[in-house]
Amino acid sequence: MEITMEEIREEIDLIDKEIVLLLARRQQCIEKAALVKKKKSLVVDNKRIDEVISKVSNFGVDCGLSSQISIPLWTTLINLSIEHEFKEIDKLSGGHDKT
Repeated sequence: MEITMEEIREEIDLIDKEIVLLLARRQQCIEKAALVKKKKSLVVDNKRIDEVISKVSNFGVDCGLSSQISIPLWTTLINLSIEHEFKEIDKLSGGHDKT
């Protein structure tokens, strides 16, 4: 039996929902990190960023995900997470943390 585009799209839609749930959990962790760090100067950790991208890329390759997808995707995710964490710190500090 041949698979249809409708079936493929339905599967992609289900996967997208799972990804959104996981991204929401990840965002909650970012928000908790903002509570712990309290200062913008503590947010960017280049060593940790390199470590995360390397781990994700290696795991992705093991799972059949091209590093041409995983590396730019996680780089963007990390950059957006940093921006979100900055906003969370601003909310917590009333906009007074300029570091």
